[in-house]
Amino acid sequence: MLITTPRSQLLAGIRVLLPSTPGVVVFSLVIGVAGATAGISVYACGAMAMLVFAGTSQLVAIQMFAAQAPVMVILVTVLVINLRFLMYSLSMAPHFGALPLRWKALLAYVLTDQVYAFSALRFDGHPDMLHKHWFTLGAGLTLGVPWVVATVVGYLLGSGIPAGWSLDFCLALTFIGLLGPAVADRATLAAAVTAGIVAVGAVALPMRLGLIAAALCGILAGVGVELWRKA
Repeated sequence: MLITTPRSQLLAGIRVLLPSTPGVVVFSLVIGVAGATAGISVYACGAMAMLVFAGTSQLVAIQMFAAQAPVMVILVTVLVINLRFLMYSLSMAPHFGALPLRWKALLAYVLTDQVYAFSALRFDGHPDMLHKHWFTLGAGLTLGVPWVVATVVGYLLGSGIPAGWSLDFCLALTFIGLLGPAVADRATLAAAVTAGIVAVGAVALPMRLGLIAAALCGILAGVGVELWRKA
């Protein structure tokens, strides 16, 4: 069993996530700029960074807000996009099940894609390791603090950009950059292709419902391929 202390675990979490910080900063800068161009207040944009803390859903919510979609449709869309965090939590539950509720709530808050990936990798390699929650906390804070700060900075930068400078392409490039590394097997490829086809085909649906349809169809396609592969 790997001998650890809370301090060593906290520092290990910080070290392993530091290389990911530049990419997170760029992503959050784009979100801040998008919020400014969409007409959202700096306070709302900063609050979204702290409360939602999920880049893809934040970008989608900002786009839908700019398109004047109903609030309920925005909330449902964000919920569907963030369903993956439920799977992350279920995966982490055996490691954190004995912790007090305050720790579980804190770790659930900082459990981003990167934090989950590195935490799962470390815990699988050392299942009996002590103080695992300090590692996840260190990793989460390493991304969380720059995320919020860079979002506000991006907003302030974006508010000074002339309205004639369309920044919509930044959002598309960001999503393309996220999609490439995420397609790691047949299931994720099926999900990406299906969601893309449905999104294009359903683009004319009112209230941006095509996004919800694309997300649901992508999830179903990915699950279907995974079940077929295991059959």
